[in-house]
Amino acid sequence: MDEIGLDGLQYVQYNSSKESVYLTAIRTLISNDLSEPYSIYVYRYFLYQWGDLCFMALDAQENLLGVVISKLEPHRGGPLRGYIAMLAVKQEHRGRGIATKLVRLAIDIMIEREADEIALETEVTNTAAMKLYERLGFLKSKRLHRYYLNGNSAFRFVLFIKEPPLARLDFEEDAKPQPELPPSA
Repeated sequence: MDEIGLDGLQYVQYNSSKESVYLTAIRTLISNDLSEPYSIYVYRYFLYQWGDLCFMALDAQENLLGVVISKLEPHRGGPLRGYIAMLAVKQEHRGRGIATKLVRLAIDIMIEREADEIALETEVTNTAAMKLYERLGFLKSKRLHRYYLNGNSAFRFVLFIKEPPLARLDFEEDAKPQPELPPSA
């Protein structure tokens, strides 16, 4: 499933036969953009099992400009849940719709495979990512306190493909107790 976008970029489904060409570039791009220090084993976990759910944006010289890494599996014995694990676009190529195209490709293939919902997490400080996901129909479902190794919190977003149970629609804020402040005089 490869295609040339209106922007002249190639959008290519990951193929393990190209691991030697792209894995190092994928790791470098993601480590520059995301705060989590993923090991080679994390990349291989996703790419070996769900490489066909991962897409790359390449320029005319086949340089990696962006990547989305995803998976699809039953969630706790319930819905078939897609998961967008990582999304990164080179800084100098942002604002051109590359991330949107990559996420849409991942969403489309997960829908073709009967996903009930698609989830992801993003840092609460990453407003550009939150706006992207909200434009694509994702809803904030939960705040995850100190979720990342750097101590930052995250929001979990969910895109419901099929009818969600009503109880799952409520946004769950951290249940962290807040200290009581003395009344002001």
